[in-house]
Amino acid sequence: MFIQTEDTPNPTTLKFLPGKTVVEAGQPPRDIERGGDVSAAPMAEMLFMIPDVKRVFFGADYISVTKSDDAQWKHLKPAVLGAIMDFYVAGGTPLIDQIKQEASEHVYEGETLEIVEQIKELIDLRVRPAVAQDGGDIVFRHFDDTDGAVYLEMRGACAGCPSSSMTLKSGIENLLKHYVPEVNRVEQAA
Repeated sequence: MFIQTEDTPNPTTLKFLPGKTVVEAGQPPRDIERGGDVSAAPMAEMLFMIPDVKRVFFGADYISVTKSDDAQWKHLKPAVLGAIMDFYVAGGTPLIDQIKQEASEHVYEGETLEIVEQIKELIDLRVRPAVAQDGGDIVFRHFDDTDGAVYLEMRGACAGCPSSSMTLKSGIENLLKHYVPEVNRVEQAA
């Protein structure tokens, strides 16, 4: 088995491409921090056995691993590669449950519902594929129709990335404002 690695804009995160499906079609990506619930994510449980692995993000065909700030990739990368390879060689499934929606959905009606659908479609078609190239994901959380604010959550390599605020403000905010005039600003969801 050959696992490719790619750098991401976040220097603490590497993207590992095992050449296999990681998250099944129809399921959302999964982001797990050290100390989080790994009961349905056996690969994350295995990766967290490696000291200095802080976060694991599962995308459609990749795994992004975030290290602690003081760790060095030259020491950590071989251990992560070995763990992923051993996991797949043993026939493991990275995620074993049907992923539940993490955040409660706001209920939108009428014109606001149409605006939210436009925002979600733009994010799914234009933003998520680009963000996935960098080992992350972006998730719509809320649209506030009183002030035109869109709240998005950055995940994987994008969570904590030094350039994520620029991505939100310069890239995504400009895109959404261009196509959806009701959008006035984009904010990182808390």
